[in-house]
Amino acid sequence: MPTLEWIGKSKVINHHQEVPFRVLERRYSYDEQGQHEEDNGSENMIIRGDNLEALKALLPRYEGRVKCIYIDPPYNTGNEGWVYNDNVNDPKIKKWLGEVVGKEGEDLTRHDKWLCMMYPRLKLLQKLLAEDGVIFISIDDTEYANLKLICDEIFGSNCFVTNISWQRTYSTRNDSKGIVNEVEHLLVYSKHPDWNPNKLPRTEEMNSKYKNPDNDRTLWRTDNAFAPGAATHQGMVYAIQHPFTGQMLYPSNGACWRYQQDQMLEIMRGWCDYELRDLNDIHERAVVCGVADEDVRQGVQAIVLSEPLDVSAKKAQAVYERGQWPRFFFTKGGKGGIARKTYLENVGGKLPTNFWPFSETGHTDEAKKEMLAIFDGKATFDTPKPRRLLEFVLKVAGSEDALVLDSFAGSGTTAHAVLNMNKADGGHRKFILVEMMDYADSITAERVKRVIQGYGEGKNAVEGTGGNFSFYDLGEPLLVGDCLNEDVAPEIIREYIWFMETKTPYAPPDGDNPYYLGKHNSTGYYFYYEPQRVTVLDYAFLATIKEKADGTVIYADRCSIGEDKLAQMGITFKKIPRDISRL
Repeated sequence: MPTLEWIGKSKVINHHQEVPFRVLERRYSYDEQGQHEEDNGSENMIIRGDNLEALKALLPRYEGRVKCIYIDPPYNTGNEGWVYNDNVNDPKIKKWLGEVVGKEGEDLTRHDKWLCMMYPRLKLLQKLLAEDGVIFISIDDTEYANLKLICDEIFGSNCFVTNISWQRTYSTRNDSKGIVNEVEHLLVYSKHPDWNPNKLPRTEEMNSKYKNPDNDRTLWRTDNAFAPGAATHQGMVYAIQHPFTGQMLYPSNGACWRYQQDQMLEIMRGWCDYELRDLNDIHERAVVCGVADEDVRQGVQAIVLSEPLDVSAKKAQAVYERGQWPRFFFTKGGKGGIARKTYLENVGGKLPTNFWPFSETGHTDEAKKEMLAIFDGKATFDTPKPRRLLEFVLKVAGSEDALVLDSFAGSGTTAHAVLNMNKADGGHRKFILVEMMDYADSITAERVKRVIQGYGEGKNAVEGTGGNFSFYDLGEPLLVGDCLNEDVAPEIIREYIWFMETKTPYAPPDGDNPYYLGKHNSTGYYFYYEPQRVTVLDYAFLATIKEKADGTVIYADRCSIGEDKLAQMGITFKKIPRDISRL
């Protein structure tokens, strides 16, 4: 598989492992009662801070749990003025830190910076994806080719789903030159190969093809009676006698009957009496199968009329006039060829394609107008995505209880789409937004507040969706050098320790032992830690352990029991902070 090389790549491939783990500090919560300091327990999060550190902070609780990720990173057109500020220990990259990335003519390393910025973030996003998860990345032509190559490297080329063309405009400008760009890309990758999208609701136009001319139990349309694969399914290649004309009907060359012969016989008996009979038609069958006569399967009988043609035709005509014809029927008033019914109720929804027209997914002008409506006519954001685009993403890739992540949150469209869909169908989707810019509270979170409460006046008023969220900042690092940061709440550290040991989300156990983390795979875990004093694993502490397990892991500052004795008791001692694994 071809790989992409750029300045700084060797330093960023594993940079996500060097990013310090920082805790998330809740600043306020918001719901239909407004903003308040009390924690409302919301599973919806808006995080202000660098998304590289924020994604690292999410791992203990959300690794492998995110159903759908949508990101809209900088397109690197030279107009965004995005900042590359990751702390990568490399001289070539250090001189970039804090610089505003400008036009290509002013900054020849602009594409290298973009790749260095994106690579570690995509690595963490891949970790957060659920086993059945999928990521959608908006991009334009500027970095599409580079993004495709690094995504092939991170997610695996076999996890590439498609490149969607989103029709972002509904009209072209008269002063446009050259070939007008009407679409942007949505690059889609799954966590594992062979991911399948949800089917979309059927349209009235699609359903209009289904009729019910024979008064059957439900709507149906005419479909092909044959299936491909005659050469490999020779037992399904044979004649069926027409009950009206007496003609022997074979599948078309290269095709076979849709169902097995016993099923076909039962269906045909819905017209009149049929039986199996050997017609000695090896040559006719060989022609259909595309093989020589001596290579065709022997002993395959035909489905033929049991009674004289006039008797059979009379019975078949009565069925035709009565209605509710069998699954395989004869066209042109009974005198034509054989066809099959496909029932609407068995078809399911519409498969999404890789072209998303603005009529179904919205366009940029629609997105700007919606932002103006939300913010009382004030232009607060230059390049928002339309809410309908994100709703379409969630229809294709989400579920009614999906966890949705957007780590380049911008104006907060993803949260708006989640809340709107939950209101429409009663779903319980959750969102996590990350935005590093100063407007994370004043625009991103503010939009979500107004969506929850409702916005606009008079005939333009939009009813609130309801819902809630909590707003977070990136807080202290968990580890400062080789020491635990005593400013971090012990419960946060416990969650981190549990995740590093078990790779599962932490749920505080019931019980009186404040140091017990829980049991996983028959092993009990204890984190004997006090910020202001040294803890010692001794016999007095062991006497406090009441929980039963096959093995025990205990973290403490020191241990006064010998290794041999610990081994006899099935106990593993881990020293704080030396043995705390780095995420």
